Amino acid sequence: MKTGLPMLAGVLLLSGCVPRIEVVAPKEPITIDMNVKIEHEIKITADKNVQTLLKDNQDAAGH
Repeated sequence: MKTGLPMLAGVLLLSGCVPRIEVVAPKEPITIDMNVKIEHEIKITADKNVQTLLKDNQDAAGH
């Protein structure tokens, strides 16, 4: 019985130490500042017949 009392006191003291995790939303909105520069290049290739047709149409239109 003498070892039971200190053991019981230790268990009671340790049971009070329960970690608490709390998730709280921030009061301010989250701001993401992104400086993004997007560059693109579109390349269109046509076969010889199409190139000739386009050139003929430009010539016919007077350009």
